[in-house]
Amino acid sequence: MTQGPFLYDDGPAPLHTGTPRRRQGWLIAGILGVVLMAGGMVAGLYVIRGSPADQATEVTQVFLAALDAGDTETSYQLLCGDERSRLDVTGMEAEYLRPGSAEVADVRDDPVEGARIQRVTVRWEDGASAELAVVNEDGPRICGID
Repeated sequence: MTQGPFLYDDGPAPLHTGTPRRRQGWLIAGILGVVLMAGGMVAGLYVIRGSPADQATEVTQVFLAALDAGDTETSYQLLCGDERSRLDVTGMEAEYLRPGSAEVADVRDDPVEGARIQRVTVRWEDGASAELAVVNEDGPRICGID
């Protein structure tokens, strides 16, 4: 105990004399709040950006419309990195451009890769069809044609 002159005769009182309180409620509420916020952000991404199938449909429609309009710069930028390194603008037109207008017929997950690659079936006016692979590479990008 400390010695010295005290203001009162009974000495210094201990600082924490009460029974300790448990604060687990705040900890559980904080963890639950973080989990709910993360789930809300994931749901928000689907609302704002759309599902992977919606994104694949949209990028395919923009790509085909740009090709059809002769906007090679836009369509070339919508290719994935592998396709851009493999093809130049002329090669892209030769591989992807078909006569007539095209429409998206079907979108599905790749049977091997799952949702990482979307397979988009495209049909042209003359009845020809092809399947485009769409990957998420800094946004959805066209990455091959079958």
